[in-house]
Amino acid sequence: MNTVRQHSGMVRHVQKTGLLCGGLLAAAALLQPGASHAQNNQTVTPAARAVTTVKASRACFDETIQVTGAVGPRNEVLIRSDREGAQISQVLVEAGDSVSSGQVLARLRQQEGQRTTDNAVQASAAGVIFASAAVVGGTVSSAGEPLFRIARDNEMEIVGETTADSMARLKLELPATVEIVGVGDIAGKVRLIATSVNPTTQLGQVHISIGNDPRLRVGVFGKATIRLSQRCGPSLPLSAVLYGTGGQFVQVVRGDRVETRRVEVGIVRQGAAELRSGVSDGEIVVARSGSFVRDGDIVLSVPAPQAGR
Repeated sequence: MNTVRQHSGMVRHVQKTGLLCGGLLAAAALLQPGASHAQNNQTVTPAARAVTTVKASRACFDETIQVTGAVGPRNEVLIRSDREGAQISQVLVEAGDSVSSGQVLARLRQQEGQRTTDNAVQASAAGVIFASAAVVGGTVSSAGEPLFRIARDNEMEIVGETTADSMARLKLELPATVEIVGVGDIAGKVRLIATSVNPTTQLGQVHISIGNDPRLRVGVFGKATIRLSQRCGPSLPLSAVLYGTGGQFVQVVRGDRVETRRVEVGIVRQGAAELRSGVSDGEIVVARSGSFVRDGDIVLSVPAPQAGR
């Protein structure tokens, strides 16, 4: 009986001792420096969100002005005859023909009293005939249309209009690329800039020489892109730029944090934007603006796949 009582007392003592030790260990753990702070950090640290990014890269952008107009002769030569009342007896050329200076273009017959005289109409310059009003049996009149119109040396140009502001930025000899309907792109340059503008439309004429390509036809529509200057610097896809009421912004990734930064966008060409300020070459930027990330967010940068891969 005494043995049983002693055993029971020992069990209760061990249980009490175990409870006391467990409580002391728990208290010690709570009192350890940084224990509570570590637990709090684990509960508030957000998970990094994966975002597609691109790297700002150096690119060159042409500053241009576009002018549209029709193809016309650079120097137009009008062919008339001073034989008033003479009848056209023969027409030897037609529109589209190339002629040399002095070449006979038509023959005239005129009755002068009792005799009939024949006269020739000659080209006063070499070039291409682009219009003809001469018809066999027709009568020559100084008040009528010229018998022939010649584009001297077949030299053509585009005559278009642009705004007064654009005209102030143009200079002679500036290079241009001219897209001609039915022909394609032809190199040209600014030949003449009007010294006045239309007071109603505020547009002025610009002449752009385009050479003597035999495929050119007077009256065909053309669009000229004149290169004013070229600037090189950081660029990004236009999709990376966020347009807001406060200006233009991009979301730069610095380390693993998003930094919203204001930028100045310059020339936009084929989906790429020139960045005149705010971003440097090589900086990492969120590829698509407004991708549900905000300033200060933690992100995982995933480079966008390169074109052609």
